[in-house]
Amino acid sequence: MTKKLSLIVAMTTDLVIGNKGKLPWHISEDLKLFKEITTNNTVLMGRETYFSIPKKYRPLPSRNNIVLTSQDLEEEGVDFCPRFVEALNLAREYKNEIFVIGGRSLYQQTLPLATHMYISKIKKRYVGDTFFPMFNADDWEQIHEKEFKEFDFQIYTRK
Repeated sequence: MTKKLSLIVAMTTDLVIGNKGKLPWHISEDLKLFKEITTNNTVLMGRETYFSIPKKYRPLPSRNNIVLTSQDLEEEGVDFCPRFVEALNLAREYKNEIFVIGGRSLYQQTLPLATHMYISKIKKRYVGDTFFPMFNADDWEQIHEKEFKEFDFQIYTRK
């Protein structure tokens, strides 16, 4: 049985996902949706993404937090893994959905393996220096869409 591996991302229509190590926007509805979807699941992220989360919210509560990093780090409630394969294998040991939550290089590594994508498409344009990797839309089928004031939320499954 193949474990469900999902990417969850908020991005602009021109694929901006970050600027200077942070989200260029603060959209409460999107953060609420992110929490709702990822709670009681596993979140897999890179070190910079982990440390971009405000300290009072780290590790993300009610989720298995796995951080991919070559640095020797320890923190209660977080599994730090030096290698991608090790992080992915650990994530698969948990009996729930795996959500890749960033950053750019981890999205790039996991995109070919992903079974689902949860995308919040931010309606407003933002300047950014970090982008979601290009992907072939023909490989994906949209199975859900909900419109919000500041973004459109879409779920895709691999064809």
